Amino acid sequence: MKKFNQLKEVKEVYSRGENMIKFLKDSDQNKSNSIDDILISYDFQSGSYIKGFSNNPEFASIYCGALAKVINALGPFDSVLEAGVGEATTLCNLTKNLNFKPETTMGLDISWSRLKFAKEFLKDFGRNDVNLFTANLFEIPLLDNSIDLVYTSHSIEPNGGKEKEALEELYRVTKKYLVLLEPSFELASPEARKRMIEHGYITKLYQTAKDLKYKIIEYRLFDCYSKPVNPTCIMIIEKQNDNDNADKNLVCPITFTNLEKIGDHFLYSKDSFLAYPILENIPCLLKENSILAAHLKTNYQEYKTTHNIVYEPSRC
Repeated sequence: MKKFNQLKEVKEVYSRGENMIKFLKDSDQNKSNSIDDILISYDFQSGSYIKGFSNNPEFASIYCGALAKVINALGPFDSVLEAGVGEATTLCNLTKNLNFKPETTMGLDISWSRLKFAKEFLKDFGRNDVNLFTANLFEIPLLDNSIDLVYTSHSIEPNGGKEKEALEELYRVTKKYLVLLEPSFELASPEARKRMIEHGYITKLYQTAKDLKYKIIEYRLFDCYSKPVNPTCIMIIEKQNDNDNADKNLVCPITFTNLEKIGDHFLYSKDSFLAYPILENIPCLLKENSILAAHLKTNYQEYKTTHNIVYEPSRC
């Protein structure tokens, strides 16, 4: 979060319609996009995806219908997670086209503001059953093999150079299938490849999945994408394991220990002594959000009795 001291400048860049990630990346002369760059850029852009949806609902319908067709052929599933859910414009349209209703539907995003919009967008469509939470794509606060189907839609995209880390983390929480809708460097035109490099996008997702020896059952250009200079590819990875983990609860992103809800405003791990805020019913589970609170559950009066502490406040 070292770039948070540049937020005033970022707001001015955004108001001028300039590229915020480029500004932030250039400020420290990095060739790749940092987590700070991505978080700040997306948070300021919040609301733009819903605006885009309202301007072109037909595209969203076709795109999500095509994805639903793929998932319906793989399913049904009890649990579904969109990693990088943004404002839920994909998740909302996708789930209404599924032939089944998952018992658990989740969406994570690095930006709290995007989830604020997502929550209200889902509510407009009568959806109050989606579990939204902030998280880092590389530090997902879920246990191994916990979600039947995990999918992305251009959320790994800005993390060029971190393909291996992203794939390993998404694969870790996946129980059955990982479906990736991401830019394809191999299948892109020379113009699109140049653009991907300039923007710090991923360029080795497919090769990395092969190097990791994942079982890729499908890899092709997707049926629908909005920009020829940023073509969407679909890659489906099947995960085979004997671990039938039914625990889909959120965990501490640092220690992966259980979290319990304390009132309406915090989640707490009694094993790691770390607390995480809940802001407008959205759990904030970036590791940077953690608060060390070893005595959160300590009762002060019991503490005094146990330690034979006696004093008279009136005489102090």
